[in-house]
Amino acid sequence: MPPKVAPPEAGRGGGDRGDRGGGRGSGRGGGDRGGGRGGGRGGGDRGGGRGGGRGGGRGGGRGGGSGDRGGGGGRGRGERGGGRGGGGGGFGNRGRGGVLPAGGPSLSVGHAGPPPLPAAQVEAIGARRPGYGNAGDPIRLYSNHVAVELAQGMIYHYDGTSNLSSILESFSLTLPRPPSRFSWDRPIEWNHQIIHALQTQVEGRLSTRPGVFDGRKNLYTTFDLEFASGAQEARYVVPVGPNPPSPEERGPVRPDPTYRVRLTHVASINPEILNRHVEGEQSQDNSVSTTLMALNVAVRMAPNQRYPHNARSFFTDATGVMYKPGRLIDLALDFLGQRGQPNALAPRHRFPERERMKLQHFLSGIKITTPHSPHHRGRTRLVKKLTRQSAREESFELEGGETMTIAEFFRVRHNISLVYPDVICVEVCALSPLSEYVDSASSSSRLGRKFPLELCVVPPGQIIRKQMSPDQVNSILKFSTMLPRERYDNIREGLSVLEYGQSEYVRQFGMTVSNDLMNFGARVLKPLRLKYNPASKQPDAKIRDGKWNLIDKLLYKPVSIGNWIVVIYESRRHINDRVVDKMIADLVQGCETVGISIARRPALVRFESGQGIIGRQLREACEECQRTTNSLPALIVVVLPDGGNDIYTAVKHFGDVSHGISTQCMKSSKCFRANAQYYANITLKINVKLGGINAIPEPRDVSFLSDPANPTMVMGADITHPPPGNRGRPSFTSLIGSIDANAVQYAARMGVQMNPQEIIEDLENMCVHVFERYRTAMGKLPKRILFYRDGVSEGEFKETLRVELPKIREACARLNFNPTITLIVVGKEHKFVFFPESSVRAPDNAPAEGSSRPQRGGGRFGGGGGGGGSGGGNPNCPPGTVIDTDVTSPVEWDFYLCSHQGILGTSKPAHYNVLLDENGFTTDGIQSLSYALCHVYARCTRSVSVPAPVFYAHNVCSRAKNHYDPQAGQDLFTAASDTLSSAPGQAAGGQGDADPWVTAFQQTHEHMGGEKMYYC
Repeated sequence: MPPKVAPPEAGRGGGDRGDRGGGRGSGRGGGDRGGGRGGGRGGGDRGGGRGGGRGGGRGGGRGGGSGDRGGGGGRGRGERGGGRGGGGGGFGNRGRGGVLPAGGPSLSVGHAGPPPLPAAQVEAIGARRPGYGNAGDPIRLYSNHVAVELAQGMIYHYDGTSNLSSILESFSLTLPRPPSRFSWDRPIEWNHQIIHALQTQVEGRLSTRPGVFDGRKNLYTTFDLEFASGAQEARYVVPVGPNPPSPEERGPVRPDPTYRVRLTHVASINPEILNRHVEGEQSQDNSVSTTLMALNVAVRMAPNQRYPHNARSFFTDATGVMYKPGRLIDLALDFLGQRGQPNALAPRHRFPERERMKLQHFLSGIKITTPHSPHHRGRTRLVKKLTRQSAREESFELEGGETMTIAEFFRVRHNISLVYPDVICVEVCALSPLSEYVDSASSSSRLGRKFPLELCVVPPGQIIRKQMSPDQVNSILKFSTMLPRERYDNIREGLSVLEYGQSEYVRQFGMTVSNDLMNFGARVLKPLRLKYNPASKQPDAKIRDGKWNLIDKLLYKPVSIGNWIVVIYESRRHINDRVVDKMIADLVQGCETVGISIARRPALVRFESGQGIIGRQLREACEECQRTTNSLPALIVVVLPDGGNDIYTAVKHFGDVSHGISTQCMKSSKCFRANAQYYANITLKINVKLGGINAIPEPRDVSFLSDPANPTMVMGADITHPPPGNRGRPSFTSLIGSIDANAVQYAARMGVQMNPQEIIEDLENMCVHVFERYRTAMGKLPKRILFYRDGVSEGEFKETLRVELPKIREACARLNFNPTITLIVVGKEHKFVFFPESSVRAPDNAPAEGSSRPQRGGGRFGGGGGGGGSGGGNPNCPPGTVIDTDVTSPVEWDFYLCSHQGILGTSKPAHYNVLLDENGFTTDGIQSLSYALCHVYARCTRSVSVPAPVFYAHNVCSRAKNHYDPQAGQDLFTAASDTLSSAPGQAAGGQGDADPWVTAFQQTHEHMGGEKMYYC
């Protein structure tokens, strides 16, 4: 079969609102990591990571091209970016046939229907695919991929390096290479300028048939450059702009600077190797990865030249999340909500330092030009930081020793009188080493790095690469949410926007792109059966469309709550005693309805001010409870005002970390006007926080877990990194492990590490802690472990097996047991989406039969809220949809599972990769058990989009800030924010910063371990 390729949609990124839209899938992306496992691992820059391409008849590429595996590139953190992106780059390396996903071009190889199993000699990175599943009812799907045919022919791979050879001849400078202080990597766009000049201004074969370049160091052509005398490399002298200032501005005419470029032949690539890989006859080795990476680069080349882009997506001005072009001062005022009020940026008008730091964080790294400045006209610079003083006050020393303010300098030297001299200035840094040399050679370099805001202009097409505020995220999610039919149409529209068929690079590489999205068969698994308390009128849950209710059901193991107290952080002006009494009565009734025994009245109700020290207030409330009842409260119910995030953090630190008392927070805007459903959801959280069990799976449906002769522990692990622009902060790790026979109660352990990698450094000790909790609860250690790992990209599979698996085994050895282990990587940060054939073929402007626009809800993993699903809510894939053919790996054991009901937008499946299986699972067995575990998430009565231990592990990581003392810890977070002004390319927060974060981190209180699931 020919390879297949999927086009990036010219539509909104983000996507799956049932999975919280941008969430991890839309966003962690960008940067060097290329679209957060999403749009195309190509380009040697780790491209789009795990998702983008995995498409295509049996396989799109799990991220285009393997920039990681096939050569090169930094890891980067990427951006959260959303927007309506066209998707990122490259060809995926995991699939049959060759597809570009609509969220980003990513080639892989396609195979209609279940292909043959991998040949005996083929090696897999993880577990080899044992077969294909048969369980479930059939369903037809479309995918966001299209077919691509590859012609026969060779591809030639060259490694390119360049050094600056001469600059500013009028200053008599000849600089063969940048000085060490300017040795940061050139921006990708600057590298593209150099290679573009090589291919257009230097005579040779490249000038008539251009190759494709990944922006780093890899150049690919479809012809041999035929270096002289059989040499393996050639050197070129390349003139590159920007043109220096005119003679009127800076003295005598100077020539354009030049670069010396060296091209070294690396390999000749035969694309036929992809066909062997597709048929399961070729391992996923460097030759396959390099081939895919070359095709990735070819696919992305033309769109990169036409549209703003990151490593994952392309954007148009109307659809991307970009900085508003125009005057920098207007952008700054818009950010502060002070449009038309320039004095808001004036220190003499009490511009708050906190606001200045927020603005600095927002603006740092933006490209600007200074058209009014003669010495810098036409040059692009990066914003480094903001001055604390105004242009009228900020001064510098001229070469002759004269001191002058910035406002005076522009008035005296350039006849420019500032309109807003009392406004702060911006300090800039060079966009490239060339620009840095220009500045360093300038006689006015000491004064040329700071500019008044009013003289700076923001060029168009700059994608926001910072973490956005909740309001901004919500705005983007509303904009980017599309139902399946809308997204399907948008993807098809993207084909015409990106014009792959017209790309000279795509044609040159012998690729023909189809206009039809892939259509193939999948299966829908049966849901898990859940059991509630036998004393219930309806002890068995009837699950339909991934959801059920608590009507006539008692929790399987309800807790008993004796003493409890209520602390209210809301003004008495907004509520009265009658409202509080009703809230208490409703909460008590909600508990009693599901079987929780609770005192009818709390031992104490206190109003407190959020302006004080929260921990002290809670401690005093607990002491008063102990004086009156002779015991501490088992539960503290805290009512928070809107915007009470800092109070929430302090409450959780008090309860989970310092004192070991369960807490339940409720927002005043909800709880005082809530209905019975709200309090039913609250009781689900309270019960498991205090050690209860809400429901258990039917043992016959999870025989692997319920086998008494082989006790099993189910584990989940995750790691979260600081968001974009927070380089000084650490990463947080978490480990979850079941401590009961039904895999519904989990012990947790958390860690902190400064090294921004996906490997969990302290995994061994974390495992020992969780194993000991299991032994305490069960009286023995498990014989089998089912380990779900989140947050690992395909390029890190080998490292996970090499580093983390031995840590797990060493932890077992320390406790003298040797269980069999199944290790599965689960992720949602890919670009795959699927559409039921019935929903996209529905009439225009009409939902599929039996569907309606869903209600809003869900979390990062699609966990809560109302809404409908397939057949009852929206036209998404029904819960239980599993795909293990057509768009999956020809060698590795992987599958896609859409286990949750789509709440709003287009559902995004989870991607499962089995790296190790010592427990002898069948394909149907591992798929069914993974789906079953998506039903036991304690906080809601619906299946979620990843197994419960994965969701819990994420919850634990998300509570990291709660593990720092609210008073001392605030200084750490503030100090980290101060590092955000570091110049691009400079590291902020190196190893020297580790001690404060690590030493200040506090583990949960010993009373919160074991069966108390405090993180729910």
